[in-house]
This record gives sequence, C-alpha cells and structure tokens, in this order.
Amino acid sequence: MSRRDTHHREVVQALKNDQWVITDDPLVLDFAGRLIGIDLAAEKLVAAERAERRIAIEIKSFQGSSDVSEFHTAVGQFLNYRFVLGKTMPERTLYLAIPSEAFLGFFQEPDVQEIIRSHRIKLLVYDPQTEEVLQWID
Repeated sequence: MSRRDTHHREVVQALKNDQWVITDDPLVLDFAGRLIGIDLAAEKLVAAERAERRIAIEIKSFQGSSDVSEFHTAVGQFLNYRFVLGKTMPERTLYLAIPSEAFLGFFQEPDVQEIIRSHRIKLLVYDPQTEEVLQWID
C-alpha cells in the first residue's frame, strides 16, 4: 500500500468538521490477490433520509511537478478502487478528494472536465488551510 498523501490529516479533519465519522484509515481491500488501501472510509447519519451514507475517499494533493501525471495516477486509482468497491462494498460511494487550488486551476481545463464527466468521477473539494469540505460534486 502507498504512503499517505500530503493533505491526509487536513482531509480527515475536514470530514470530521463536516460531521463524518472516520471508520477506516485506510480502507483495505483485496485487488487481484493483493491488498490495496483507499485512503479513508467514513459514515454519516443523514437524519432527513433516516439512513447512513457510507463513502470512501482517495486523497490527492496535486503538489507534484506535473498535474497531468498526478491526474493520470488519480484517475487510474479511482477507476480501479471503484471497481473493487462495487464488488465488495457496493453501499460505499467513492470520491476523489482534491484541494481547492487544483479544482480552481487544472480541473477547470475542458479536457479534464470531460474526463471527469465521462468516467463519472465524484469529487470532494477541500481547503487544506481551513480544513473544510468546500464542495461535493456528484
């Protein structure tokens, strides 16, 4: 399993601030006979629906030297993780957590937006400085 992302602690705190309960850190799954770890799993009681929402979060900071390279990695991980979750924990919805700076910059590129839409990638936009969830994009 890979090491933690730069903003792991900030995303955990942002989710807690948004009334989520972290259930797994990381969420470990079997993929082709090997263990993989999605960064987080969380749950939240939604009173209006009288149901519990269950999510899994893959965190990316986009602080490397190449946004394109990080995007390729993030999309590949997301698609593989969503496939495994669908088979093993279909009640969980997978989100890709990205910092607001990346969302307002690189993720506004038309080709990036088209890839996100065509692969139905759900996003959680967070602010690493204020440790808050800014937007859920389904």
